[in-house]
Amino acid sequence: MQRSFTLVFVSFCVGFCYGSSFPSNINIGGLFPKGSHENEVFHFALSHHQDIPKLVPQVDMVDTASSFAMTYAFCSQFSKGVYAIIGLYDRKTMNMLMSFCGALHVCFVTPSFPIETNNQFVIQLRPELQEPLIALIQHYKWTKFVYMYSSHSGLTVLQKILDTAAEKTWQVTSVNLDSGMDQAAFLKVVQDLENKKEYNIILDCELERLNMILNLVNNIGLTDCPGFLDMNFTEFQKTGANITGFQLMNYSDENVSKAIEEWVDFDSKDLKLPKGRLKYTGALTYDGVSVMATAFQNLRKQRIDISRRGNAGECLANPPAPWGQGIDIQRALQQVRIEGLTGHVQFNEKGHRTNFTVSIMELSPSGPLKVGYWNENKNYVNTAVYTPVVEEFFGLQNRTYVVTTILESPYVMLKKNHEQLVGNDKYEGYCVELAAEIAKHVGYTYKLEVVSDGKYGARDAESKMWNGMVGELVYGKADVAVAPLTITLVREEVIDFSKPFMSLGISIMIKKPTKSKPGVFSFLDPLAYEIWMCIVFAYIGVSVVLFLVSRFSPYEWQGDDSDGEEGQGQGQGQNEGHTNEFGIFNSLWFSLGAFMQQGCDISPRSLSGRIVGGVWWFFTLIIISSYTANLAAFLTVERMVSPIESAEDLAKQTEIAYGTLDGGSTKEFFRRSKIAVFEKMWSYMKSADPSVFVKTTDEGVVRVRKSKGRYAYLLESTMNEYIEQRKPCDTMKVGGNLDSKGYGIATPKGSALRIPVNLAVLKLNEQAVLDKLKNKWWYDKGECGSKDSGRKDKTSALSLSNVAGVFYILIGGLGLAMLVALVEFCYKSRIESRRMKQIIDAAMLSSTLSRMTRTGSGGENGRLVAHDFPKAAQTLPCMSQAGMGLSTTGM
Repeated sequence: MQRSFTLVFVSFCVGFCYGSSFPSNINIGGLFPKGSHENEVFHFALSHHQDIPKLVPQVDMVDTASSFAMTYAFCSQFSKGVYAIIGLYDRKTMNMLMSFCGALHVCFVTPSFPIETNNQFVIQLRPELQEPLIALIQHYKWTKFVYMYSSHSGLTVLQKILDTAAEKTWQVTSVNLDSGMDQAAFLKVVQDLENKKEYNIILDCELERLNMILNLVNNIGLTDCPGFLDMNFTEFQKTGANITGFQLMNYSDENVSKAIEEWVDFDSKDLKLPKGRLKYTGALTYDGVSVMATAFQNLRKQRIDISRRGNAGECLANPPAPWGQGIDIQRALQQVRIEGLTGHVQFNEKGHRTNFTVSIMELSPSGPLKVGYWNENKNYVNTAVYTPVVEEFFGLQNRTYVVTTILESPYVMLKKNHEQLVGNDKYEGYCVELAAEIAKHVGYTYKLEVVSDGKYGARDAESKMWNGMVGELVYGKADVAVAPLTITLVREEVIDFSKPFMSLGISIMIKKPTKSKPGVFSFLDPLAYEIWMCIVFAYIGVSVVLFLVSRFSPYEWQGDDSDGEEGQGQGQGQNEGHTNEFGIFNSLWFSLGAFMQQGCDISPRSLSGRIVGGVWWFFTLIIISSYTANLAAFLTVERMVSPIESAEDLAKQTEIAYGTLDGGSTKEFFRRSKIAVFEKMWSYMKSADPSVFVKTTDEGVVRVRKSKGRYAYLLESTMNEYIEQRKPCDTMKVGGNLDSKGYGIATPKGSALRIPVNLAVLKLNEQAVLDKLKNKWWYDKGECGSKDSGRKDKTSALSLSNVAGVFYILIGGLGLAMLVALVEFCYKSRIESRRMKQIIDAAMLSSTLSRMTRTGSGGENGRLVAHDFPKAAQTLPCMSQAGMGLSTTGM
């Protein structure tokens, strides 16, 4: 019990001693430029913190860019016994200040631009905006922009942006707004950006330079400045520029409004204070004083001794002697949690601002408007509320809009009597009716104007200027573009597109090849040449196998019942008195009859012979069925042999030239493509001589028709399909589409027509109006008929030319048979004349008479049975023709 009382007593004494030693006045140093707004707000803030301990200012007006002046002022204040310093630094002096703070353990509270440092004695009031800026860029879906920064404040943000750009493939152009850059130099930079059509710009610099820049630039994207409402937007509200920025101070907050009122009414004998707006740097200074006042109050409550003793004035000592109580003050400052004029004020272990919220502001016609906010927990939150489209665009009827287009069939064409018409009535076509439908749904009046240079729109490589319809929109000469304008990335960067009203792709147009009619021997086409040769060899092989198995099989031999059978002489060598019907000629005849599906009067009796016959019949069944199935198509279809079928075929040959429209999206596709085939095609096209590019689509079509198949034109598939339906119907589309894209309605960036036009296109698509328009102008008005028109009449019957070859073979076969019969007759007559010892003429005459007068009753089945002549007759040296005839008759 006694030990416990002693401990309590000692603790009380120690607490009493510490409490009594805590100073009632705290010297606070201040380093500000002469006449600075932050110095004025510093004294204003001190007037609001007169509690114990009281903050006593020790201010030096110095040139923050001078290292000597800042060193002298810092050491002077340290020798006076300041507990902490608040002030501004410059890029040239910030490293020096951080070195002194780290060596002497003196805390430096600053509203200046934040820097990346691990020096815990530098307390940074201004939050880092890298993360909010990245979030906002992602929200706006920027992939290409310009980052303009001051070298003393924007390098850290630039590094963060470049790191993120490397991950997300952003295109970032950085411009250093050096302090030495005068107005003329900056105007040159702005002019260069204007020529390059760089419309997305981020400005990261101090407020004074930012206001100067805003007066020179007419189109700004984002401003990396936490004081959006401190900028001058007078001129920008007149031009309708798009400006977005960050705002730390919430003017709708009751505490902020009260502080601003007190700031306006505040007066001091030492300072001549303006009665203007409290800027964001002043608000940061005010919060810095509040942070120091809170930190010292907390130290006093904790009874921590921070009195200055011993080493005051040893700023330039070598080695430097750090202040022992500096660590306690640094910890107390970092542990402060207050709600200040710039929102929630809190610091991390590095002394950087954390857990803050920044508002996202946009410039509207009525003035600055909050559209969202960012914090570390929720990231970017969009709070903008947009009015309905009908109410937002109610004034579109008050003017006549210029609709730019291009003469291109069937999109926009001049009527036959256009010279007698005026205005929009002179034109007809798909896009003419589409423009009328969109105007009807949106509710505005318009005037169609054909683009003067006749181009769709591309950026010139040298001047960086846009031509064609895109240039008309970019430079304010037109309000809408209703034409077959392809949606591309480079165009989307400078103009806005609606949803696609037509989908398409790049296709190949060639001259339609002449149709090849079937030849007289086209009936042989159903089977390839190799198959016909295999069938011939199979026929011979089967016949030989059948002959051999019949020779060796005893079941194919039978008794000799007839003397006139062909197999008699052939079978005597095998078995005397037995015959075999399957000699070599009968085997060939059997195979041929089976192949022709006509059968034969003989058939094999043995199992081996029947196996040969069975497999041959199955073979002929498949071959004949396949031949019959393909015969009709090969005889009735007129075939077109196309020289190319795809882009690969074009790329690997040099006989057929190919090109695109000069100055269109198709040319840009090949120029930018990284696919090997398309790169090869682009390399050929750009180096071809003469040039393969054409100025208009009509010129390309004429070139295809007159080139006799030596030129292919690459164009959109929709146009290709339309021209294929136009007379003289001599072009055709080959292969599939090389890519996939769409046509869209274009408007200038930020145009009030963008949203209503887009909704109109979607509505027309849902109502099938777009499909009806395409069918009307592509197929209903076609001049070549449907793809299969007239084809049925041509294929319903065969012509004589289709089957003439069969008749030729028949005639040839008959002639060959008669020739063979004649040879056989002559041969037999010669044998007979030698046997009967007659002259050949007499033998031929005798044989002819005997065959012509024979009735056929003397032999079986009409066969002539030959008998041996009498031996007496054989000894006659000569026989007359009459005798021969009598002898023959007497047979």
